[in-house]
Amino acid sequence: MAERSNSEEVKLLGMWASPFSRRIEIALTLKGVSYEFLEQDITNKSSLLLQLNPVNKMIPVLVHNGKPISESLVILEYIDETWRDNPILPQDPYERTMARFWSKFVDEQIYVTAMKVVGKTGKERDAVVEATRDLLMFLEKELVGKDFLGGKSLGFVDIVATLVAFWLMRTEEIVGVKVVPVEKFPEIHRWVKNLLGNDVIKKCIPPEDEHLKYIRARMEKLNIKSA
Repeated sequence: MAERSNSEEVKLLGMWASPFSRRIEIALTLKGVSYEFLEQDITNKSSLLLQLNPVNKMIPVLVHNGKPISESLVILEYIDETWRDNPILPQDPYERTMARFWSKFVDEQIYVTAMKVVGKTGKERDAVVEATRDLLMFLEKELVGKDFLGGKSLGFVDIVATLVAFWLMRTEEIVGVKVVPVEKFPEIHRWVKNLLGNDVIKKCIPPEDEHLKYIRARMEKLNIKSA
């Protein structure tokens, strides 16, 4: 069983619309680990969050038997090492290393670049969209002949890359441009369909209408025009 003892206490400080928080929920659910979710207001950080993550003061934070772990990629590895059922990282050392590589690529390159689309117009926006597509093409090529980025089953990189499927692609309507058009990225769109066929993913992603409403409200608050 995933839960190793009745005395284990698992809490997750997160925010319902955050892709970084949701990826931890996916991993815990996949492992069959019961946890308490503590919703956080990222605009008014709680004393608990500041106490548990004094270094970068950000979500998500996993608390396991009173011990806090921060940063989503670190948390995912901790979960995989602590609860061995349904492993998300490959057993082979090379494949495990490559999973880490692609996960950092998603967070440090795709996400960082794609975020710049928001609020941009005209040639500036076009340049950012093209740069994002160039990066996404690496994932497109990785998916050829695979059901998931992890191979035949949902894995570490798939969990991390849900921010592409359910945040970047969902916001295309709001920013007014198709960043991931199906004719250019058929493999990514096929992969998204495979994700939607997974019960854990369906359970853990935010409801689309509510999610888009939140993003629009957030953009308005930041004085960023949507399409």
